[in-house]
Amino acid sequence: MAGRQRAPAAASSYLPPVMMTAVLFLWVFFSCGGHVEASNIDFANMTALQKHVEFFDRNKDGIITASELFEGYVAIGCDAVFARKQAASVSAGVGPKTSPDDAPLPHLSIYLKYIHKAMHGSDTGAYDAEGRFVPAKFEEIFTKHAKVRPDALTFEEIEEMILANRDPLDPQSWSAPEGEWGLIYKLASDKHGFLHKDSARGIYDGSVFYKLEEQRTSARSDM
Repeated sequence: MAGRQRAPAAASSYLPPVMMTAVLFLWVFFSCGGHVEASNIDFANMTALQKHVEFFDRNKDGIITASELFEGYVAIGCDAVFARKQAASVSAGVGPKTSPDDAPLPHLSIYLKYIHKAMHGSDTGAYDAEGRFVPAKFEEIFTKHAKVRPDALTFEEIEEMILANRDPLDPQSWSAPEGEWGLIYKLASDKHGFLHKDSARGIYDGSVFYKLEEQRTSARSDM
């Protein structure tokens, strides 16, 4: 047995305290009164990367607001304090990269159509430059790093993979994989500390988020 270990820090990007405070203020202000027009997105032909984040588009208008991010994180099992901070951090980091020029300021909303513009380095390579899934790169995750079991990853193996993928010339990209894989490990690994291959695959097409929400809803209904 791998044994459940402490997951990597679940934060996709770091914001200084002063900036975080400002972003949280903007999040509260714009989530209460801001209005964003729907974006043109072909949901039937989304890339894997678009599917990866589509869960958080709660009203399915092609745009993910900070309040929708908050709702999505809570839906998959995060506490409200973490969800609020994560929503603010992701909105501040990803929103400006994906917002079209005519989008309402302060460009905190995430546009699914342009999500490929927010791709970061130091990743597994399982998405290509346009956000399409690359099966061979996904399989490499397990052929290279799954040593205890061929169909699952332990905490240590995930850490090993993250370190192996780090681009030494792009240190700003190092925190994103730590946060992304850390959160999924925390929420989706089993009681023995294994993150199974199907759950890892579900990260790339977003299906794992729907499963986590369904499990949380089912658990609450059984109480």
